[in-house]
Amino acid sequence: MKKSKRTKKSNSWKIKQHRDPYFKKSKTLGYRSRASFKLIELNEKYRFIKKNSNLLDLGSYPGGWSQVASKIITNGKILSIDIKDMKPINNVKFVKADILQNDTKDIIIAFFQSKLDIIVSDMAADTTGNRSLDSIRTNQLSAEIINLSKDMLKPKGVLVSKVFMGEDFIEVKNLAKSIFKTVNFFKPDSSRSESKETYIHCDTLKTL
Repeated sequence: MKKSKRTKKSNSWKIKQHRDPYFKKSKTLGYRSRASFKLIELNEKYRFIKKNSNLLDLGSYPGGWSQVASKIITNGKILSIDIKDMKPINNVKFVKADILQNDTKDIIIAFFQSKLDIIVSDMAADTTGNRSLDSIRTNQLSAEIINLSKDMLKPKGVLVSKVFMGEDFIEVKNLAKSIFKTVNFFKPDSSRSESKETYIHCDTLKTL
């Protein structure tokens, strides 16, 4: 019975994927995931990725966001980090590591040799089946990245991170506002309507 339920769920997901216009478009344009269009939309709205940007992509697997960045950044540097292996992308340096480990921060500093223009993250915690718990765990990741950005970004740096609407959403919002001068939220059209995800866009560090 359990196997049958899993099979039905898997088949339903496959049907939904193939009906999804962004899934089809990602295949046509050669992007690694439909999530690529989320960063495209975010950048069209806020115009934060420049040709000379130094950009850190956290939770980069399978590489959709790094692909988008690599098409824009021609004179800057891109470092992608994930605990899963990611296939190579031209002009992108990939490191398999856990961003929450201190030695990973040393890797970032050594690669860029300066502070960053942009940190992006489409990371979400592994799902447990409990939507409330999943939201909390993903927002904890976002909070970790916001705190990391204080030391990693240039004064006019930008952070973009996935967050979930949930009971602790306001805590992430307040944390971001305590660190950045400008904090916005944006849900791209390519984000599924039933998803609780949105994206936080933070611009320019406050002088502490």
